Amino acid sequence: MTFEDLKSRWTCRPIPDCPGRFVLRDAGHVSPAELVGPGLTLVEYRLDAAPDPVVIVRLDSGGLISYRKQDGTYVHTLNTPDGFARKLRQLNAPDEVAEPGEPGRGRSGIEIS
Repeated sequence: MTFEDLKSRWTCRPIPDCPGRFVLRDAGHVSPAELVGPGLTLVEYRLDAAPDPVVIVRLDSGGLISYRKQDGTYVHTLNTPDGFARKLRQLNAPDEVAEPGEPGRGRSGIEIS
């Protein structure tokens, strides 16, 4: 799955005042793994800067950052390379998706696919 594939398959709404970041509309019932399909590593982090667990996957150009809500739904954000890097810094998340078992700046990443 690529950035352009996701952008073309889902309705994307730009996030105000966040260049290069988009919310995937009507996709909250779909897990990140279902969105991106096989072949990509998804890692879930618990980060102090986010109230919900965060699932991160690097795409060919940018990445997907999904927030897992308490009710099991997700808020998925599709990000250009600049938007992805900026949001990872804001979350104090790893710049690269960590391999399973590697810490992400003091937070353990748990591979979910």
